[in-house]
Parts: sequence; structure tokens; C-alpha cells
Amino acid sequence: MADNYDVIIIGGGPGGYVAAIRCAQLGLNTACIEKRINKQDEPALGGTCLNVGCIPSKALLDSSWKYHETESSLADHGINIKGAELDLDTMLKRKDTIVRNLTGGIAQLFKANKVTWLQGTGQLKSGKQVEFQPLDGDVQTLQAEHVILAAGSVPVDIPVAPVDQEIIVDSTGALEFDAVPKRLGVIGAGVIGLELGSVWARLGSEVVVLEAVDAFLPAVDKQIAKDAQKQFAKQGLDIRLGARVTGSEVKKDQVVVRYSDKDGENEETFDRLIVAVGRRPYTEGLLSQDAGVTLDERNYIYVDNQCRTDVPGVYAIGDLVRGPALAHKAIEEGVMVAEVIMGESTQVNYDAVPGVIYTHPELAWVGKTEEEAKDSGDAYKTGAVPFAANGRAMAAGETGGMVKFVADEKTDRILGMHVVGPQASELIQQGVIAMEFGATVEDLQLMVFGHPSLSETVHEAALATDFKAIHVAQRRRKK
Repeated sequence: MADNYDVIIIGGGPGGYVAAIRCAQLGLNTACIEKRINKQDEPALGGTCLNVGCIPSKALLDSSWKYHETESSLADHGINIKGAELDLDTMLKRKDTIVRNLTGGIAQLFKANKVTWLQGTGQLKSGKQVEFQPLDGDVQTLQAEHVILAAGSVPVDIPVAPVDQEIIVDSTGALEFDAVPKRLGVIGAGVIGLELGSVWARLGSEVVVLEAVDAFLPAVDKQIAKDAQKQFAKQGLDIRLGARVTGSEVKKDQVVVRYSDKDGENEETFDRLIVAVGRRPYTEGLLSQDAGVTLDERNYIYVDNQCRTDVPGVYAIGDLVRGPALAHKAIEEGVMVAEVIMGESTQVNYDAVPGVIYTHPELAWVGKTEEEAKDSGDAYKTGAVPFAANGRAMAAGETGGMVKFVADEKTDRILGMHVVGPQASELIQQGVIAMEFGATVEDLQLMVFGHPSLSETVHEAALATDFKAIHVAQRRRKK
């Protein structure tokens, strides 16, 4: 093993492994340090996302939705299946196989691109030295011309519900239940809480979600969030807002949760409890005292728009830095930093980073909400059209939700796009592309959209922004 590298990346998650591959593609002698040991007791790349986050949760979301469809809605299509049985063990094994295939694929990409995978932990010291502690062996000091910090994040712990990964679990433990809980509690009605709550609700759990904030998904456009909340309620998700958990107690195989709301003090008993109140940057042991890297008051690493830290030649990306904790943001930051190291002027467009919640219906958004546009004081216009007016959605039995645009009234530029409904995670990319190219609402209005397709609702929403919608009746807003 070499002691000197052009680039050392600490962290092998989406941001780290992509940065490593891109650096190697650009001809840099690159090493990536990753400490993760997977559930098969093997070293693994891919970080939280591929091992215990984005990928396994989506595998269970898809599997659980197929089970739910089989039980509740296939009969509407003339498909009658009696006696469908849930084989949870097979469902979980399928999830694990997908994870192993993807993480193993990254290891093969490292070999193909000649990235050195250092299995263990790394700590940045002064002078761009990295102290490397192998999983098996003695500590070594490595030297790099450039260092990229990509250690990711971990779930936030709360004292009122200490995680034991048996009765009270975090997002990782919620992927490994060996049986469907009869009653499941979820603390936090954010992305993770809603997605994991949805999985187990579809498989038969009675799910109660406790959210301390009074508003549902406060960062999401209010019209979209309100529509989603109604649809989740129809599905049986019991979402209680303004419910602040004050304590919990495990009693045998159950947990008693105490919380307060506008009506006073309350108690609920659950078979399992998921704590999903957010994530925090993982900086423990990452930086020596003399590393010179600045942290802010929330323990995020301070960086500029191209992810440079205060130390020349040291960068930080992904969940360690400002902005949403999204794998795709980390990936693009990894590519950007690799190219900046080579003297290129690559820049992530932080105004066009999409967000997605993979419930059913899905929620997705990019750019400004209507509330943000209003608060800016600039003149704006909106257009929203429901999927109920879309033939493809009707044929698929997926008529819930809508597409909404927010645009600058003077320039006609698209400021934001918001979707709740079928394939929202895919449809939102049309808004991302439009915003990336500086498109106007008129640009979308003049495009030809295939018929029948869900994308026609994107077209109709663009038309509706100027009261030109064809397939829905519109009333002009009062000035």
C-alpha cells in the first residue's frame, strides 16, 4: 500500500465512492477509506444509502406496495387473488440481495478504475495527512495532495426514546423486523418516518405517527402537503401533529410512549417504535484538533459553493455540509470536487436539487414553493392540475394528487415544480431539466407531450399557469 496519494477520500457512501471514481477517471492516484462492515460481516462500500437507507427502503416500499395491491386493488382490474400470503422472510432476503449486488458492483468499479479501497477509519490531521486505522492492522499515516471528507450522517438520538434496536429502533432497525408489528409507533413525520411507516402499514401494521411540529411537511409546498396528508389519512396512516414525545418505557415486548399535544398528556402502547427525527453529520473522530477545518454551530463542516473547506486542498461533501441530506446532492458534489481539483469550473446548481418522498403517492419537488415565492415579494403565478383529469392515470387507477408550477410573473421563468401523485420521482426531472436550462412556462406550454401519459399533467399544469388548461375548468384568480 502506498503512503502518498493525489486524493484521499474519507467515506465510501454515494458522495465518496463517486468522487473516488471520478478522480480516478481524471488520472489521479486515488484512495477511498471506508469502515463499514455489512450484516454478512463483510467490508462494504455504499455507505448508509446503499446498505441501510435509500436502496433497502425502496426495495421494501416496492415489495410492500405489490402486496398491498394484491390484497386491496387488483380486483378493480379484474384480477381476483384469494388467500395471498405474506412471506416476510423472502421479502427481506430479496432486499438484502439487491443491496449486496449494488455494493459489490461498487467494489468492481473501484477495481476497474484502479481506486485503492482502504478498509478502516480515517482521520484528517494537519498538512493534509490522514491517519488510517485499518480494520485489521496497525495505524498508518498517509499523505495526500487533496483530501475529500465524505463521512455522511447518522440518525439523531433523542433521550425520551433511547434506541435498543429491538423494541425501539432507528431507520436501520426498521428494515429488519422479523415479524409485522401489530401496532407500530413512529416518531417523526418526515421523509424517513413516512416511508418506513408506509412499508409496515401496507404489510398490516396499525401505524401511528407522532410529529412535534404543528404543520405537516412544513418544507413542502402547502397545497401539495395538504393533498398528501389527506391521501395518507385515507390509507389509514394516523398522523398526529403537534404531538411532542415526552418519554417512553419498554415493558416486556412492548413500549409505552408518552406525548403531549393540545389536549394534554397522552399514552400509547406499541409493539415496535421507530425513531425518525432526522440525521446529523458524522464527524466523530473525523478531524484532529489541528486539522484546521471549521465546523458551524450545528456541527456541519463549513464549505464554499464548490465544497472547499478553510484548509486549501481539503473538501467536504454530502451530509457533512450545508443543504439537504440527499444522496444525489452528495453524488453531484463528489463529481464537482473531483473536477475542481483538476482545475475545471464545475458548479452544482443548488437551486435545482430535487427532493422526493417515496410514499404512495410519491411527493417530489424542486425549486421554490408558493410560500417562498410569496415571501420574496416578487410577483409570481401558479398553475396546478390534478391527475384525476389524466387518462393514463385513470387507466392505471392512480388519480390522486396533482402537478403544480410556480413561476415568475414578469419573466415567465419557472421558479419551482411540485408533484404529489404517481411517478412523482420521475416526473419531477422534467422540472429539474427545465430549470437547469432556464426554461419559461411558455417553453413547456409549446412542447408536444405524448398521449396518453402521466407527463401530460405536467403540460396541463404549465398551461394552467396562464389559464390555458384544456382538460380542466379554471377560474381566473381575483387580482
